[in-house]
Amino acid sequence: MARSLSLTAYRVLSWRGAHPPGKDMPSRPEGELLWIHVADRGRFPALCDLAQRLVTLRPDLSTLFTIPGDTRTDDWPSPTGLVSVLPEDHPMSARRFLNHWTPDMCLWSGGGLKPNLIDQAAQSGLPMVLIDIAESDLAARKHRWLPDLTRTVLDCFDLIVTNGEAAARQVRRAGVAPAKVRSSPPLQVSANPAPWPEDELAAVNAALGGRPVWLSAWTQAKEFISVLTAHRFALRSLHRALLVVHVADPEEAGPLRERLEHMDLRCINWDIGDMIDDHTQVAISADPETLGLWYRVSPLTFLGSSLEPGAGGRDPLTAVALGSALLYGPNVRNHIDTYVRLASAGAARSVRDADALGSEVVHLLAPDAAAAMALAGWEVVTETAHLTDELIELVQDRLDRRGAERADA
Repeated sequence: MARSLSLTAYRVLSWRGAHPPGKDMPSRPEGELLWIHVADRGRFPALCDLAQRLVTLRPDLSTLFTIPGDTRTDDWPSPTGLVSVLPEDHPMSARRFLNHWTPDMCLWSGGGLKPNLIDQAAQSGLPMVLIDIAESDLAARKHRWLPDLTRTVLDCFDLIVTNGEAAARQVRRAGVAPAKVRSSPPLQVSANPAPWPEDELAAVNAALGGRPVWLSAWTQAKEFISVLTAHRFALRSLHRALLVVHVADPEEAGPLRERLEHMDLRCINWDIGDMIDDHTQVAISADPETLGLWYRVSPLTFLGSSLEPGAGGRDPLTAVALGSALLYGPNVRNHIDTYVRLASAGAARSVRDADALGSEVVHLLAPDAAAAMALAGWEVVTETAHLTDELIELVQDRLDRRGAERADA
């Protein structure tokens, strides 16, 4: 790849700067290594989700997340893979980083492009894909005096996926070949629920007999009274309504059953083999795996751990992906971006207390009332699912090709 005059000038000026001291880096894991750079915290959950899915499909694959140099690794806990701070963009630092990690592929998410590092990676033949790049990431205010530096750095990538058509046009205007550029909605965490046995699903639906059903998932003990008050309110209008309470703490299942009996609400414990009949008003479960069943049979889910402060909410995407309309409380800081996205699309509604929860349950359990919310939720969940699937296929293909090239060498 021929270097542009701007890149050459940038490199010369980089050499004039003080060489930053080398930082200790974790040991490189054996086998294939996928390097994923994360430009900001907002992109991190979706990239962790992508990495987990790749590792599931490719168990021998290791992942390295790099983060901006002004952040701390302790603030970026990864469910899979290593996390390391990206080095300063000095030629020697870039060479040391690449020689240490010798990655097999790079996914770079967002801006903060490092010309020296990216150019050296491209010169080494490393497959690189730039994703989720926005117009604001392309402003390049620091290097306006090097007119073609942005184009040269962008051209190092094999594929560029912008998060909108406006950014794609800007990349093309910079001089990057149109065949390299495409636009897509921003990468999001994708729901990937496990299948459920069809025979059991059919049996449960038959036992329910068309009754209105709603689920309270990941319910904390201090939310019990609000959920049960809401259900009692719903029973005044929907006499056959069934509430399934999934208990966040299995130790609370027994006390909950005692409370239900004192309230004269007929209940069963699904986990010990009790069966739902026409008289059951509340079913209790503490097994997280059964949520795959309850999300499928319940047109409406209240996602708990959200009504009272402390727990911070639960990830709502699996419930939405399995066709359930969503209610949630005001305390969802752990997944606030996802809830905002769902609420903005009309797939979820927030409730503040037992009265609001009861009113929404009655409204949404009316025939077909939750269907529009469920459809909106499905559209949100699948909006970027194709991008996730394409990236998984692309990474696997590039890694397979790189492995074959090494075998032939």
